[in-house]
Amino acid sequence: MVQLDAGAYQRMLGEELRRLREERGLTRRDLNHRLHSDLSLQTLATYELGTRQCSVVRLVELCLALEETPEALLARVGRRYFGTFGTTEADGVRVDLRLIARAEHDDLAPFRRWAEGKLAESPAADTPHEVHLDPAALARLAELCGTTTADLRARIRRLG
Repeated sequence: MVQLDAGAYQRMLGEELRRLREERGLTRRDLNHRLHSDLSLQTLATYELGTRQCSVVRLVELCLALEETPEALLARVGRRYFGTFGTTEADGVRVDLRLIARAEHDDLAPFRRWAEGKLAESPAADTPHEVHLDPAALARLAELCGTTTADLRARIRRLG
């Protein structure tokens, strides 16, 4: 079972909403006028940044205003998020926390401690625990481990 990183998924959804708006040459104000609803520009910005969740109904409204089907939007987000385990993608990498927690490399200790903490949050120890690391999270973990993002990606692939 894949563990969902809601924050990463929400950021990807926001990025797709922003990309659609920009592709259509719309400002947030333009999009807001198309919605015909009581939505502040700040709220719209937080949806695009992925810092605020929107309801399913609001997502459908946004898609209609952007002339996109919700199915197509969610399919793109799903393809980005649920990429093949262990592959390197422009939007991050998927890792199995159990593999990281068992890594005996001293220089990966910060990554290992983070993975151990995530695993402790989950009740079923025998369930596969895969998470998606977006580029920002991967860069931060690489910094904590004293390495580059490219090196950390390569090491994750070798562990998997």
